[in-house]
Amino acid sequence: MQKIKNIRWSVLILLLTLNFGCDQLSKKIVRNKISDYEHISIIKDRFTLTRVENSGAFLSLGDDMPYIFRLIILTGLPLIFLGYGLYFLFAKRNLPTSMQIALCFLIGGGIGNLYDRIVHGSVTDFMHMDFYIFQTGVFNFADISIMIGVGILLVQSLRSKITRPEEESVSEIE
Repeated sequence: MQKIKNIRWSVLILLLTLNFGCDQLSKKIVRNKISDYEHISIIKDRFTLTRVENSGAFLSLGDDMPYIFRLIILTGLPLIFLGYGLYFLFAKRNLPTSMQIALCFLIGGGIGNLYDRIVHGSVTDFMHMDFYIFQTGVFNFADISIMIGVGILLVQSLRSKITRPEEESVSEIE
């Protein structure tokens, strides 16, 4: 039983580290190789690299807030939530595998952006996509990790809602 617990912890730590590491490595490369607001076309003008230092939250929301509010809302609260997320991830033994993976993506991405905010004073964003009909804001790998985590949780939630009514109707028939 202890061996399974050790393997589980090792896999979770590996997933968290990969999410954080890929994010930080990509941001380090961008900070060293791309100037602020430099525009590099990767796939025509559909996928571009543009370095932006974001001192606010998603899409620079809160960028104009006084420093103390930004510190509390964009650093303090995420620190508390990420700490609780780590506790929840490692303390709850019976979480479904998909939820464990989703939490690793969410927490790994969250730690990546929080680390930037604490160490650099802003989050480095650098990817931008234009899909003709709509376009994204400028984002980074931590944001992708967070969205993957949210997506996994959403799919899991929808899947459980689809299977639960079937189980209830089967138990009503018996």
